[in-house]
Amino acid sequence: MSKEFRFGIVAGLAPDAAAWRATARRAEDLGYSTLLVPDTLRTLPPLLAMTAAATATSVLRVGTFVLAAPYRNPRLLAHELAGLYFLSGGRLEVGVGGGRADARQDAAALGVPYGTAGERVAQVRSVIGEVRAAFADSRTAVRRPGPPVLVAGAGPRMLALAAEEADIVALAVPPDTPEEGLRAPVGILRDEAGARFDDIELSMNLLQVGDGPPPWVPEGLRTTSADAAAVLRGSPREMADTLLRRRDELGISYVTVNGFFADALAPVVDLLAGR
Repeated sequence: MSKEFRFGIVAGLAPDAAAWRATARRAEDLGYSTLLVPDTLRTLPPLLAMTAAATATSVLRVGTFVLAAPYRNPRLLAHELAGLYFLSGGRLEVGVGGGRADARQDAAALGVPYGTAGERVAQVRSVIGEVRAAFADSRTAVRRPGPPVLVAGAGPRMLALAAEEADIVALAVPPDTPEEGLRAPVGILRDEAGARFDDIELSMNLLQVGDGPPPWVPEGLRTTSADAAAVLRGSPREMADTLLRRRDELGISYVTVNGFFADALAPVVDLLAGR
């Protein structure tokens, strides 16, 4: 049975605190389910930004997209996330991964080891374990069920971990991956998860909505393949039909997009959210 569509905005910058709160309220007004904050040294500190966003809204969920496990203390992080869960009234999603493309540089700037791919997968598992434990500990102020856990990945090792532990899996494929290229990671996840696969919510992040590339893409890289799955073009109805077909064929029901395209995707959100 197909899951209902949800939509999220990924954002992590604002000129001032008032603008950040306005971003959160705008996301809520447009019908987005979540405001997701990246974990980099060039964006707002995610847990602080999420707390501010939660206090400015009433139903919007807040989440990380995604926390880089290599430079986080798992037990301290779980304690802070438990506090954020409490302060947000339970409107929290915990996204975690092994680190984005530039995470190695951030780890070096923070003075912490980045580790091998295998070590980073183990660190993701450790973060998830500590988060689960924080909500099972009778000595804390929070209780189960706790927040859903999102794992971002596309490689076999991370997908195997996600199949075992995640509530949500974000397909972290390169932005020029064609739609056909989504089948392999979904297939790995299905094989690894077995009967649990139907309980997992599948997610994908859009790089672009419409014909104009995002402004942060370097000039020489602005030509995106016409069949890139991360680019959504056409009328709102045509874009909605594309997402409906992907849900039917691949199970992807949770769609996220950079805040720059929040208004461009809003008509699609209106057509599909909760359906």
